[in-house]
Amino acid sequence: MSDRTVLHVRGRVLVGPEDVRDELWVVGGRISYERPVGARDIRTVDGWALPGLVDAHCHVGLGLHGPVPADVAEKQALTDREAGTLLLRDAGSPSDTRWTDDREDLPKIIRAGRHIARTRRYIRNFAHEIEPEDLVAYVAQEARRGDGWVKLVGDWIDRGTGDLSACWPRDTVEAAIAEAHRLGARVTAHCFAEDSLRDLVEAGIDCVEHATGLTEDTIPLFAEHGVAIVPTLVNIATFPQLADGGEARFPQWSTHMRQLHDRRYDTVRAAYDAGIPVYVGTDAGGALAHGLVADEVAELTKAGLPPVEALSATTWGARRWLGRPGLDEGAPADLVVYEGDPRADVRVLADPRRVVLNGRVVG
Repeated sequence: MSDRTVLHVRGRVLVGPEDVRDELWVVGGRISYERPVGARDIRTVDGWALPGLVDAHCHVGLGLHGPVPADVAEKQALTDREAGTLLLRDAGSPSDTRWTDDREDLPKIIRAGRHIARTRRYIRNFAHEIEPEDLVAYVAQEARRGDGWVKLVGDWIDRGTGDLSACWPRDTVEAAIAEAHRLGARVTAHCFAEDSLRDLVEAGIDCVEHATGLTEDTIPLFAEHGVAIVPTLVNIATFPQLADGGEARFPQWSTHMRQLHDRRYDTVRAAYDAGIPVYVGTDAGGALAHGLVADEVAELTKAGLPPVEALSATTWGARRWLGRPGLDEGAPADLVVYEGDPRADVRVLADPRRVVLNGRVVG
């Protein structure tokens, strides 16, 4: 497509779950619902159109052993793009990926800076590893580096006890979250287990990643405070394998991980039923491949979310939560076109017919 080409998307345009239109136009890279006057070079795409999908928990520039070269990070972003995932919330990366902002052919990234973890309480080379007295300063640093988010590691295996446990004292977390909010950033935290959740929520956290440790005691607390969760069920599926690998050294931790895995669908469904906002994230990067958003949406439906709600968790609802436009008049034309109605069958997401980023057909 040239810069003068007008894109005409026709069929069913899902501006919202109930707001369905017959067509849209892309002029100068932006969405319009009025036919452009005098347009001659027109390319037409037919199908069911959605806003570009959202992966609200991924890691561009991160590999198994820490930061990766720019060419590998580029491949990660392109893999997401090919899957129709055009907005990424990078939930912690040691790599500087600001260079991607100058690439109109790559997904847009909302960064949370680098993970902030307790010393020797996270994956090596991933995070800033610090002690509680430095938490506020590091949160302030990453709030300034990020795009409105900061990522804490809320719990991890404690080698002294042989099981998952909270990483931060309550008063330290309160001060750190308050500082992030003062600087205009929201805070999220990696949490597998149960014991870190109450302190984080009562300290004012905005989101929890994974949230496998939710219980009947903490679910109402999350709902009351409006704390969102990003379950990353495609990542939680790896818990049995992780448990097998750690059985010899940490049998208590292994048992705990299997228990969290066994109740994962019940946990997510109970959270949704209680009114907790649920969003799609894959935890891509590190050990998991990119491009798994369709799999995660399917997992949410297995957990009991209605298909339209699971779809919203990666489209309309997710974009609204992250403060980014969907298929709005004048918005950048980031959209995906499918053969069939994804509201009727979310498996359609696995096979995009066309991917449009910044008004250009890129897939």
